[in-house]
Amino acid sequence: MESSEEEDDFPSIETITPQSKIDSLYQSHTEKGIRKLCCELLDLKDAVENLCGNMQTKYLAFMRMSDEVVEMEHELVELQKHISGQGILVQDLMTGVCREIEDWNAIDGNNVASQQDDELEDVLWSEADNPQVLFLDNVDILLAEHKVDEALEALMAEEKSSPELKGLTDTSSSEESTYRSAFLKRKSTLVEQLTEIVQHPSAKTVEMKKALASLIKLGKGPFAHQILLELYRSRLRKNIEVFLPSCSLCPKTFPGTLCKLVFSSISTATKESILIFGDDPVYTSRVVQWAEWEIESFVRLVKDNAPSPDTVSALDAASNYIQASLAFCSMLEPQGLKLSKLLLVLLRPYIEEVLELNFRRARRLILDVTQPDESSELSTHLVSPLSAFVASSDIVLVDSGIRFMDIIEDILVQLTPPAVMHFGGSVLMRIAQLFDKYMGVLIKSLPGPSDDDNLTELKEVIPFRAETDAEQLALLGMAFTILDELLPHAVKMVWSLKKEGKESNDDIAASAATSSISGELKDWKRQLQHSFDKLKDHFCRQYVLSFIYSREGKTRLNAQIYFDGDGEDLIRSSEPLPSLPFQALFAKLQQFATVAGDVLLGKEKLQKLLLARLTETVVMWLSDEQEFWGVFEDSAIPIKALGLQQLLLDMHFTVELARFAGYPSRQVHQIASAIIARAIRTFSARGIDPQSALPEDEWFVETAKSAINKLLAGSESEVDDDDDGHIISHGNSISDSDDTASSLSSVESTESFVSASMGEIESAGDLTDPEA
Repeated sequence: MESSEEEDDFPSIETITPQSKIDSLYQSHTEKGIRKLCCELLDLKDAVENLCGNMQTKYLAFMRMSDEVVEMEHELVELQKHISGQGILVQDLMTGVCREIEDWNAIDGNNVASQQDDELEDVLWSEADNPQVLFLDNVDILLAEHKVDEALEALMAEEKSSPELKGLTDTSSSEESTYRSAFLKRKSTLVEQLTEIVQHPSAKTVEMKKALASLIKLGKGPFAHQILLELYRSRLRKNIEVFLPSCSLCPKTFPGTLCKLVFSSISTATKESILIFGDDPVYTSRVVQWAEWEIESFVRLVKDNAPSPDTVSALDAASNYIQASLAFCSMLEPQGLKLSKLLLVLLRPYIEEVLELNFRRARRLILDVTQPDESSELSTHLVSPLSAFVASSDIVLVDSGIRFMDIIEDILVQLTPPAVMHFGGSVLMRIAQLFDKYMGVLIKSLPGPSDDDNLTELKEVIPFRAETDAEQLALLGMAFTILDELLPHAVKMVWSLKKEGKESNDDIAASAATSSISGELKDWKRQLQHSFDKLKDHFCRQYVLSFIYSREGKTRLNAQIYFDGDGEDLIRSSEPLPSLPFQALFAKLQQFATVAGDVLLGKEKLQKLLLARLTETVVMWLSDEQEFWGVFEDSAIPIKALGLQQLLLDMHFTVELARFAGYPSRQVHQIASAIIARAIRTFSARGIDPQSALPEDEWFVETAKSAINKLLAGSESEVDDDDDGHIISHGNSISDSDDTASSLSSVESTESFVSASMGEIESAGDLTDPEA
């Protein structure tokens, strides 16, 4: 009533409604649904939490029940063992009693049988008081409870105190008593339990050592030692299995880590063996044998998990294996383990295989010069010595030389000092073989006797050809640079590390190592020189043959020139000169020395070697050419003393030319002397008296020197008239003293050999190569 009165008093606020009415009027169905859903979710959350709590409680109860079941199973097993042991004991006891009864019956007859029954009854009644039975029961209880220490003490004490068990061995016989048999069975059970302790994966080191010591006390020393070694072997296998998947991820550290795993396990096993078993030779020999087996397994692991043997990474890994394993072997030597020799014997086939396949790969890369190896960057320090020949030769040729050295250095850089120490000789041998193959490639690039324009389609495809003298000399210069500079330097850098590794040893060992290194390098350099000599000899032989034979195959240097001379005596001639072919040879060597001075600048040694070899090749051809000497021996052809004089002058001219040019050759002198002696014998057989026909040797020597001076003077006048006079005449003349002879290969600029025009010689006798 009051409210209605208030409403009447205030009619202006009739439109104001309570909040509850607003909520009931305007609340949307969506909001109601959301609220309802939230309530349901809260209820669901409470239910889930209750369920989780119940599950956790039930799970804990389940775990407790599982533990109890395991314990009960263990107890049941132990109870079964105990019952089985008691049954065996009772059975043995009954068997022994029955045997005794039978013996008594056999001895005493029926009267004794009644007494035996009484004794058996006494035994059965007194069994509970027998100390042996009580002892065995006590041991069974200890073994069932795995109290191995107490069981060991009880067994050891009983063995010492019991007369029946003294001197007990592990091998039982049919005469042993039942008690001894039961005692041995308990002892065997204890050994099994101790073995389980040692072999348990979670056994601690202290427990393991204690169990092994207990086995030793039980007289199972060899068995315990075998268990120890097998334990370390199994641990090593597990560690390796865990580590092996990382071999592809860490190829650089894989060799060292694998070596550390293997050798540290061997070291630890050796130390533990000495600590537990002492220095007994029997155990020591077993450790050594076990270590050797592990080394064999290690080598098999190396082979199975190494990179492909024909790759550089395989060579790097092999070198690291050698270095790491030998370092660990040296650390094991104080422990009495000398495994280095065995390791090297086992690793050698693998290392040799890796070296062989790597050098085969290198051979393919070097021989296949048509395919540039873009994957390898050329060493910058190699470009400088070999780039000097780019201007005079094909760029492909220089690239092949740079590639050769780059491949060699790529192999050498992988070698560690121990690898060099033990396999350096094999590496040097293969480098020499590779260099020999490369020299073969260069030989094919030089003109040869099979070169024929009509057989071009039959020739082997060669990526570069050295046609001109400059190109051929650049090829020789590049090969000589590799032989004399680059290869020795690359090898010296690696072999010096080996020598430094020996400095820490005593003086005698260091001296022996140094002498061994020197011997290896000397033999290696000798092989390289032999391979280069084949290239040099091929070049000189083809160069001389192109001088001696014309394109038509005719011989320019034939015996006929010694029959066609004018006059009867060369001695009375006003200006005696060598025959036209040898004058042409002089001009040819002049031209060659000029080109060599430009192309082989700074390589005077090679220039002299080539000039000397060219001269040797000429006289060697003349000495061996049977057609040449057959003309002199033919009686149908008349001969004169002039021919013999001319031939001897040509030989003396050749010898003096070599001496004057600065490359005096003993071989040239010997062959020339042999030719002179043969010529004198041949002419003497044809009726020419050498005593009257030939002057003294001094005349030939002086005449040869004078001829060289005249030819040089003639060359000077032609050079002065030459529009391309880039060769300056040095105006040297030959004196009687050899000391004043100047080296034609060491004159400044391009004066090494005075260039001479060969026009007169070509017009006179066509004795030079038209392309010269």
